[in-house]
Amino acid sequence: MKTIDLNCDLGESFGAYKIGNDEQVLPHISSANIACGFHAGDPHVMSQTVQLAKKYDVAIGAHPGFQDLVGFGRRAMAVSPSDVYDLVIYQIGALSAFCQVHDVKLTHVKPHGALYNMAAVDTSLAEAIAKAIANFDPTLVLYGLAGSKLIEAGEKYGLHAVSEVFADRTYQPDGTLTQRTEPNAVIHDSNQSIKQVLQMVKEQTVQTITGEVIPIKADSICVHGDNIHAIQFVQRLNHALTNEGITIKAIR
Repeated sequence: MKTIDLNCDLGESFGAYKIGNDEQVLPHISSANIACGFHAGDPHVMSQTVQLAKKYDVAIGAHPGFQDLVGFGRRAMAVSPSDVYDLVIYQIGALSAFCQVHDVKLTHVKPHGALYNMAAVDTSLAEAIAKAIANFDPTLVLYGLAGSKLIEAGEKYGLHAVSEVFADRTYQPDGTLTQRTEPNAVIHDSNQSIKQVLQMVKEQTVQTITGEVIPIKADSICVHGDNIHAIQFVQRLNHALTNEGITIKAIR
């Protein structure tokens, strides 16, 4: 029986600002990537989200990003590999502390936003992330864009590297995601998103924005929990996968 991991970026609220519907989304996913206070989240939200993930038996991952709250970590920054190494160590350490006090295991790391996209094509940044994870805890799983430099770096450093695909994002012919600043970067039609997911999971291919069909490895599917239709979409996707005989299971 085929299995797939269903992951979602959570814990993005901070201070007086509430983002997403974490507790409503958690029952329908298998893995949570929790913001670590740089691009989103704060200490209280991190602690609360770890507890919620534990409650629903969802695998817990650190979601480190650039220290860019205003830009939600989606703006490229001029950083060195040593900068990236330190910011990843810092953020994994912060979330790991909350996992320790709540007696639950930290299972994986998934970089966020611009850091994720930059590491997908830049070997030096990808290796800085992989080295940080390996030095912190080599049993942690690394999530990276399927076919990217980040997956290669994870394998180089002996990590279990998980190839991630996106339910609601369009793809370029080289396998990278269409930049959010470009038209048609995000798929808003839930039926189209589900169709894309089923193709990626069952056929290991995806249709690019130019119409070309390219191979893609799908170990985990990312869904976004910060829009108004997130809960309904995650429920529908969960049911669609289950109806195809595909088991949703965390990679631990």
